[in-house]
Amino acid sequence: MSPLASGPQGPTTLRPLLTTVLDALTAGAATRDGPLPAGGPTEVAARLREALGDPFPEHGDEDALRTLVQALAAGAADPADPLCTAHLHCPPLAVATAADLAASVLNPSLDSWDQAPAASELEALVTRALAAEVYGETGQARSAGDALVTTGGTESNQLALLLAREHHGHTQLVCAENAHHSLRRATWLLGLPEPVTVPAPAGTMDPAALGEALTALPGPLLVAATAGTTDAGLIDPLPDIAALCETHGARLHIDAAYGGGLLFSDRHRPKLDGLAHAHTVTLDLHKLGWQPIAAGLLAVRDRHDLAALAHHADYLNADDDTEAGLPDLLGRSLRTTRRPDILKIAVTLKTLGRTGLGDLVDQVCARATEFAELIHRHPHFELHDRPTISTVLFRPADATDDTVAAVRRTLLTEGRAVLGRARLDDRLWLKATLLNPHTGADDLAALLKLVEGHTPR
Repeated sequence: MSPLASGPQGPTTLRPLLTTVLDALTAGAATRDGPLPAGGPTEVAARLREALGDPFPEHGDEDALRTLVQALAAGAADPADPLCTAHLHCPPLAVATAADLAASVLNPSLDSWDQAPAASELEALVTRALAAEVYGETGQARSAGDALVTTGGTESNQLALLLAREHHGHTQLVCAENAHHSLRRATWLLGLPEPVTVPAPAGTMDPAALGEALTALPGPLLVAATAGTTDAGLIDPLPDIAALCETHGARLHIDAAYGGGLLFSDRHRPKLDGLAHAHTVTLDLHKLGWQPIAAGLLAVRDRHDLAALAHHADYLNADDDTEAGLPDLLGRSLRTTRRPDILKIAVTLKTLGRTGLGDLVDQVCARATEFAELIHRHPHFELHDRPTISTVLFRPADATDDTVAAVRRTLLTEGRAVLGRARLDDRLWLKATLLNPHTGADDLAALLKLVEGHTPR
């Protein structure tokens, strides 16, 4: 009979399997000579197919755990490699990953209290503490704020639009050209009208254009601002936008999936001035929070807005159970079965504290500043602008867009470096998003040298 991971014998059963997993991770990573497997999609897929063989054989293979973990590690993009900088894809903290294992072993399901007695209370305590980070430690906002755990920015943004629709009825979204694609997609999913898009001439929302739109449009309106764009890590002028929303009676949502982590840093927190004026705020701790995916949040200024998510299923939240004091969890998500992602977040907050997390934020922001300065001084490169958070855009000087794209793809295919791409000012830029606090000056110099060496002259 197959052993179980939970129960009194669970740890004894898991211990040798964990050794197998760790050895396989090590062996798989050793086959890569960089942050990405060499060969491109065709070769990587062929190697994986060979390792997998028959996905569902007639008889089991007791070596499957080692084989498949090793194959996945060999074919993985390693976000802990200093030359893996394409996306908002962080290397997770070891302590958070260990906590995530415990969550998988215990397997609480946060759709009813009797499936997650301690996990439901942990989620309630930690989400309210994180809402207080957004909305303040004292006064009415402290008692009224709350946060929901989500799978990430896309779900959080969809929930923000849903809450606005349920609060105001027919709602028109107003966002800038720099807004995340999930916001526009959410209007389609929710049956809302096509968003009104205002200009972002310098990469951030233009307050004057927003003011004109709010004056001309009939309400109710939801304005979505961005604190940390995916292309350049830019932050909209949040105080100005908040003031305009208050003047025109518009609801405000701020997508801070990337930039929200600046809240942990005393040095960088002022960049988020105005955040507390938002009715809803998206946060992603699997970006500037160093959590294993998924670790998203939607903070709400007034927890009464969450009443719109109330739902009844007698087998999960019967009225008499709720009246007897059993917590009702169905209104905490649109999902039913839901794993306790809050555990890894709670362990991280408790282990590192605000100071420890703030130090990590400061380190990656400092590395981005150093990298930008290195590019600025280099005669063969062009810097787009100084970084706002930890994203740096650059390109080989005098290169065509086709050359920039080809250099990136060549480095990907060789497995040497993982760089992103962004189109701003009608030109294509290479994008380095620095989320690894262990990245050093030598790593940054090596990345630049690789790009230079693969750029035809």
